[in-house]
Amino acid sequence: MTQALSSLREFTFPSAVIRLLLAMLSGVLVGYGRSRTQRAAGLRTYTLICVGSALSVMISLYFYEMLHGPWLPVVETVGEKFDAARYAAQTISGIGFLGAGIIFKIAHSQVSGLTTATGLFAVVCIGLCAGAGFYEAVIVAILIVILVLNVMWPLERRFKRRVRNINLYVELSSIDDIAVITDLIEGMNAQIFDIELERTERTEKGYPSAVFNIKMSRENRSHSAMLSSVAEMPCVQSVQELIS
Repeated sequence: MTQALSSLREFTFPSAVIRLLLAMLSGVLVGYGRSRTQRAAGLRTYTLICVGSALSVMISLYFYEMLHGPWLPVVETVGEKFDAARYAAQTISGIGFLGAGIIFKIAHSQVSGLTTATGLFAVVCIGLCAGAGFYEAVIVAILIVILVLNVMWPLERRFKRRVRNINLYVELSSIDDIAVITDLIEGMNAQIFDIELERTERTEKGYPSAVFNIKMSRENRSHSAMLSSVAEMPCVQSVQELIS
């Protein structure tokens, strides 16, 4: 086993094919789960990024081999210098621009795309490992990334539903009804940390609205109970829990 891995770490045509296929498989495994949840970056995006990052390392290895082989006479003449880590470093820098384009602000001061951007960064690093022949790290990293993206997501949502803090987006018939909602929330032994007004008057976009940052009591920490209590108020047009 050790001897086989040692031979695959050598920069040859068979090892190059295996590295690219391993990078492609890693991108497919991560991207498939993201495609199922209709994320901005799906199977093809993750696959291409992982393969591309593997290629960036292999280009570095190829140049190094050529500079110490067929190109050696030219190098000795012109004194060419080469940094083998340059391509990998530029790849990691470049993914920052792509990740920044995925992260965007949606309604009610919420930010979307953070997990997708960090997932792309992780896949780039996996691709770099595949291109460098660090097979053990690829296998372990791909298992961890799939676990985090596909298995921990429902656990995270379940955890957020159990915490005492809750953010509610409420549309009201009138902005004056905020006092009524405040009395209701405080009557449930909950503490209001902040109220952010989004619209103070009726417009084409909708009714007056506000975001309530609330910490519920230990005895009554049910998110569903808080939502239903607010929704039953005659002055409330709609209510939504904001989960980032």
